[in-house]
Amino acid sequence: MLDKILTKEVIGPISIVIGFSIIYFIFKNIIKKVLKKGDKRKQTLIGLITNLIKYFMIIVALLMILDIYGINTSALITSLGVVGLIGGLALQDILKDFLAGIAIITESQYEIGDTVTINGFKGEVLSLGIKTTKLKSYDGDIKFISNRNITEVINHTISNSLVVINLSISYDEDISKVEKILNNLFKRLSKEIPELTDEIKLLGIEDLGSSAVIFKIIAETKPMKHYDVARILRKKIKQELDKNNIVIPYNQLVVHNGL
Repeated sequence: MLDKILTKEVIGPISIVIGFSIIYFIFKNIIKKVLKKGDKRKQTLIGLITNLIKYFMIIVALLMILDIYGINTSALITSLGVVGLIGGLALQDILKDFLAGIAIITESQYEIGDTVTINGFKGEVLSLGIKTTKLKSYDGDIKFISNRNITEVINHTISNSLVVINLSISYDEDISKVEKILNNLFKRLSKEIPELTDEIKLLGIEDLGSSAVIFKIIAETKPMKHYDVARILRKKIKQELDKNNIVIPYNQLVVHNGL
């Protein structure tokens, strides 16, 4: 019974699978050490290279296992040449995906952890593989996009973000007083909000609206932190204006009774 189990046809494939798994694990760790995992671009490159090695090892291991079972792999490889045109057509897209993935990395279009918009879908880059890029939206949706179909990329994290706030103030208010209050507030907040990369700026009067004077405020933040900072600023501005009895006008509906 033991002799039947310990045959070449059983032990061979198991040994090959275990051996190649160990070799893959060693290669993967060597690549990580050489590229010193930590930098986002290098992490992306590590994922692409290890995927390529993995698929190559699977093909070699499969050929070795077939050889153990007496299948002439040389003839099999030769016969593949006969159907090369068909196989080539099937592999064209995979090759295009791989080359597109290499171009994305070398051109630094995006890296793992970046927030991007690709083909109208906005999300965080979870992985960049040989064939696809995997994105996760803020709603939790996961989208796989073939690398070859990625022609235009909007990278929202490659540079700092900008907060733009248009603040409406009543025409009855003293403009100079409002500017002084806001400038003092922004000077304080610029030191308190860690996501800011520069001081909050009151640019001045942007427009004279139908019912309010419009002030324009801008603030530069760390990548993708502008939403958080904008919420903080709106809250602090409202509190400061209320504290100083500055009126923020709102739309009012006047109804005339014809009687």
